[in-house]
Amino acid sequence: MIDEVLVVFTTLPDDAAARDLARALVESRTAACVNVLSSCRSVYRWQGAVESADEIPVIIKTTRGRYPDLERELRSRHPYELPELVAVPAVAGLSGYLDWVREATRPAP
Repeated sequence: MIDEVLVVFTTLPDDAAARDLARALVESRTAACVNVLSSCRSVYRWQGAVESADEIPVIIKTTRGRYPDLERELRSRHPYELPELVAVPAVAGLSGYLDWVREATRPAP
């Protein structure tokens, strides 16, 4: 279903990078809304070692139809070699809000 609303998660290394990505995604209409959250501590295994870093979590609202463009744009702008990018379907929500996400992510005519 191309107009299914998705909630997409990623992290960035700092607030400036997160804000820049958020603005770019909304301006390009690949996202209706992007929440840039406060810093968190991530602990993860990378190249065989346990690492930790302060990161900025980002929550992106888009549609399944716009997801490929969002992924392409995120990968081109993201500073990490392998960025976190996880999308989950919004299985329920306020219908007016979900309709707004669909409308806000339609490519401009």
